[in-house]
Amino acid sequence: MKKTFYQLAFVLLLSLTAITSNAAIIDNHGSYKEKAAMMSKEQKAARIKEIEGRVHEIMAMDKSTLSKSERSELKHELRDMRKEAKVMNGGVYLSVGAIIIIILLLILIL
Repeated sequence: MKKTFYQLAFVLLLSLTAITSNAAIIDNHGSYKEKAAMMSKEQKAARIKEIEGRVHEIMAMDKSTLSKSERSELKHELRDMRKEAKVMNGGVYLSVGAIIIIILLLILIL
């Protein structure tokens, strides 16, 4: 009886305590937005041309000779440039799920 009580108490204790950890959130979008807000249209167009040129350089590279860390750095660079280009162009992007939810809400309302 004692053994089952202790086991039950132990399981209950472990199930009620949750160990959580939060990863550090790095928001580079804010800095991109701040930079884009300070730029003129000509500067934005020039920066987008620079990004396009760098993307074409990366696509033309022979990636088979690169090490794994160098390929990883290129991927991160491409992601950062994609995010920066989205901020420079502006606009609102909707996912497929968001569009479906909007359509369903409109059907329910109307």
